Amino acid sequence: MRIVVARCVVDYTGKLTAHLPEAVRVIMIKSDGSVLVHADGGSYKPLNWMSPPCTLRVEGDGGSQAPQTWVVTNKAGEALQIHILRIEHDDTHDLGVDPGLIKDGVEAHLQALLADQIESLGAGWTLVRREYPTAIGPVDIMARDQRGEFVAIEIKRRGEIDGVEQLTRYLELLNRDSTIAPVRGVFAAQEIKPQARVLASDRDIECRVLDYDALRGMDDPTARLF
Repeated sequence: MRIVVARCVVDYTGKLTAHLPEAVRVIMIKSDGSVLVHADGGSYKPLNWMSPPCTLRVEGDGGSQAPQTWVVTNKAGEALQIHILRIEHDDTHDLGVDPGLIKDGVEAHLQALLADQIESLGAGWTLVRREYPTAIGPVDIMARDQRGEFVAIEIKRRGEIDGVEQLTRYLELLNRDSTIAPVRGVFAAQEIKPQARVLASDRDIECRVLDYDALRGMDDPTARLF
């Protein structure tokens, strides 16, 4: 991973346009090719980014103190231009192979329960495998629906926008594989925030609310009013 602290101006063109005026920011270039621009605030989310696969071209590379422009482009024709006015820090680190996220007990248990009861998502559904591998991490569950089409399922205890973004990145990669495409997505959680539902709908991702007690066989229908 390369980490650069620089005074810069950032412009994005693609499905929309966005502009970040001059300021000191952190630029991360990851080994998977992704480029992220961070500020000192706003929690973990970058101000702007480009997901892989993409290419980085440097224009006017005259040294760390000379102005230069980094142009990051992808196959969709989107472009992220980072106009670097001055580099304050530039370092590269080999982080090695990451073991991946260890999910908390409830989320991991939800994944196991849903895999065992995949037909709860629809009659005729079948499990392909849990932790289906991709170049940017494993999809929680890969299944097939009643038509035999592949479905990537991302599971969260609480469904928020970042979970939809994560599933979107998986789907972008999976749908490049002609042996399984088309792959559609299902975002499953015990609770799904309204903003996440809107984003999922915009990206043709289906939302499913999971009943943890029902999956565990602990739901008592006689205790309900409705």
